[in-house]
Amino acid sequence: MTDTTTLASIRSHAQAARLSAIEAYRTKPQADKLLGALRQCADQALRSLLKHLPLPKGAALAAVGGYGRGELYPFSDVDLLILLPKEPSESDESALSALVAAMWDIGLEPGCSVRTIEQCVSEARGDITVETSLLETRWIAGSRKLTQSLHQRMTEHLDARVFFQSKRAEMQQRHARYQDTPYSLEPNCKESPGGLRDLQVIMWMARAAGFGNSWQKIANAGLLTSAEARDLRRAEQAFKRVRIEVHLLAKRREDRLLFDLQHGLAQAYGIEATATRRASEILMQRYYWAARLVTQLNTLLVQNIEENLFPPNRDEVRPINSFYVAHRNRLDIIDDEVFEQHPEQLLGVFLVMQQHPDLTELSGRALRAIWHARHRIDAQFRRSQTNRALFLQILQQPHGIVHAMRRMTMLNILPRYLPVFRLVVGQMQHDLFHVYTVDQHTLAVLRNLRRFTMPEHAQEYPLASRLTASFDRHWLLYVAALFHDIAKGRGGDHSTLGAEEVKRFARDHGLSKEDTNLVVFLVHRHLLMSHVAQKKDLSDPEVIKEFATLVETPRRLTALYLLTVADIRGTSPKVWNAWKGKLLEDLYNQTRATFSGTSDDANTVLRQRMEEASGLVRLAGLRDETREAFWKQLDVAYFLRHEASEIAWHTRHLYHRVGTTQTIVKARPTDGGEGIQVLVYTKDVADLFARICGYFARRLISIQDARIHTTRDGYALDSFVVLPTDGNEDLRTIAALIEHELTQHLDAPQDASGAADAFGLRPSRLSKAFPFPPIVELYPDERSQSWRLDVIASDRPGLLGDIAQVFVSYAINLQTAKVMTLGDRIEDVFVISGDTLAQPRTQRQFERALLAVLGVEQKNAA
Repeated sequence: MTDTTTLASIRSHAQAARLSAIEAYRTKPQADKLLGALRQCADQALRSLLKHLPLPKGAALAAVGGYGRGELYPFSDVDLLILLPKEPSESDESALSALVAAMWDIGLEPGCSVRTIEQCVSEARGDITVETSLLETRWIAGSRKLTQSLHQRMTEHLDARVFFQSKRAEMQQRHARYQDTPYSLEPNCKESPGGLRDLQVIMWMARAAGFGNSWQKIANAGLLTSAEARDLRRAEQAFKRVRIEVHLLAKRREDRLLFDLQHGLAQAYGIEATATRRASEILMQRYYWAARLVTQLNTLLVQNIEENLFPPNRDEVRPINSFYVAHRNRLDIIDDEVFEQHPEQLLGVFLVMQQHPDLTELSGRALRAIWHARHRIDAQFRRSQTNRALFLQILQQPHGIVHAMRRMTMLNILPRYLPVFRLVVGQMQHDLFHVYTVDQHTLAVLRNLRRFTMPEHAQEYPLASRLTASFDRHWLLYVAALFHDIAKGRGGDHSTLGAEEVKRFARDHGLSKEDTNLVVFLVHRHLLMSHVAQKKDLSDPEVIKEFATLVETPRRLTALYLLTVADIRGTSPKVWNAWKGKLLEDLYNQTRATFSGTSDDANTVLRQRMEEASGLVRLAGLRDETREAFWKQLDVAYFLRHEASEIAWHTRHLYHRVGTTQTIVKARPTDGGEGIQVLVYTKDVADLFARICGYFARRLISIQDARIHTTRDGYALDSFVVLPTDGNEDLRTIAALIEHELTQHLDAPQDASGAADAFGLRPSRLSKAFPFPPIVELYPDERSQSWRLDVIASDRPGLLGDIAQVFVSYAINLQTAKVMTLGDRIEDVFVISGDTLAQPRTQRQFERALLAVLGVEQKNAA
């Protein structure tokens, strides 16, 4: 046995050597030097330990995986293989257990397996990960001969073709776990597409196929050019350093570039913020550019290796035109100089891919030729009418537009053809609701617009699909999608700046005046429809008329609706929900009615709504005089704010409850099944809204819409639309639970304040990492004695309840609320009244109280 003093001494020496290596790295950041130094620290500690706890006779201790490659990151596991010449005896097992325990005691955190050579080969046959790890075996101590025998057996076992196919399938599965994009806002620098693992996979494939174990050797084998080898070497060093810095900042094994680490990373690289961009945004854009390079060269190399391992049968090659041939499912070039000699084919190649849907990939040879000829896209290229016509043709094709734009982006063709697009490649959006970089969001919007044209998606987007089918020249929507966020990150109004850019594009590409006006309108006003639908009262005919005046024509209305739906759905999975979809659809239909001349003024709407509601009540078996006692308690505002079906639903449950002493809560799924409608009817009290919000916060149910009404006899008749956090829950079950629980909650006296904190709920990491000052704007409502309150802030559970508690404290009467949640940001609108608002001094106190509540997450972040 080894005493604790010996173990402590080994640990102390190892830690001192480790700290010294890190200190040297801080003085001069050289990734390979640090990784090698940390590996030597671990090697030395293990050899020192084996002097006191020796291996069984004839055994070997070997490093595998990354440690076997000679790389050890600051907080990575130490992957070890204890290789035995035969099955261990009981005494061997006891000794090995003591050895592994001692490894932990000296601070190594080993990942250790104990196997014979036969067991290694058997495990490798069934698991490509094990096989890969064993290919990197490196002797540390014990029998060198046994380690060499393992290496020989693994080499004999290795089938280059099977290994290639397995690693490619493994890589595709890994990419799918990361949404097949390197542009996640918190990428994993090791596992995400374009990260270190992709570089390692290339090296493993090349090594297994006999092309060498270094970038230069792979280049010498003809799979890379010398320039590509240098690019990959630089990218590899860059990603190694990023991973090192992330480990050191997190002080743990962490490979994700988390939001709360990105600022520290930028500082480590000496990056400073500009007037319009955070230092972390500049850092991440550089990361994405490197990841894009790796992704591109990864695709190129994998195809080159495949074509060497599985040479194409020339009998399968078929001509396409004078520039291209097809073999298997790939488009190949006839001449390596095609793009140098015919630069217009840098666009034409993507058009050919669209016109031949059976071709799903570009050959490695074509990819390399495009990549190296991309510099031919210059100002003269962009001025060419031939090239401009080709670009419009790509947008006008019936197939393959999204694939074409993705390939053009990855190969740096689109950013060169549209220099303004290059500025947003890898541009982060720390607005708390976009989860993609600007360029990836743009491509997602384009994808959504394309889906509107596909019959297989018609059930998902019924109105959008129907409208697109009858929309002439719908490719203009793709132009608007490309430019709608193209001015992000410049400072100023990106919609206004983007409108100028798309106007220039339309002029250069010969669009008609009508088409130019449409795309300029769409880019300039692309946020208008979502703003009106989610922040204004759609029951007010004046709101619809004002919106129609801004939109001007039915064609513009349809185009704006389609772009808005595609835009919101391309923002984040958390931002879109069916309730937002219904609001947009309602606004579209009501505005369309205005254009057709079938919309009515408020008096006509009131009369029609009451007549329709009366008819629905009669269908339920109630006579007019039966519901009259209830309707007498309701004013005009109530009938204008609620649809006839809602009025009838309220009436059926409340006509016989006028003056009741009981709390009535009723809930049902909304007509489209997009959420739950909740009715609360009870004697009005000052903190009722706050208590209702407190309940929903506890249940993690999101309030989407709130209409607060007080009857003439002093009863609260409040109506909500809510969404459960878990979209998979059965809405009818949740509705029944709300009826029961909310009734009990309101009947039991309690304080709604602090509801969220009581359940340990906190702001998201994104809102803590990128806080922004909350905004409170209060101004008189032009058409009433009320006030409009706009609140924009980082979201957190229970925030609406805290806002409601401020209303209680200042005796504010809430008339209606439009609640909009955009990812981790809220943009809520309240119509309120109260004596507090009549005096400038108390009004300022009320606003400061709101800001204090909204700033809670900022304090927590600090």
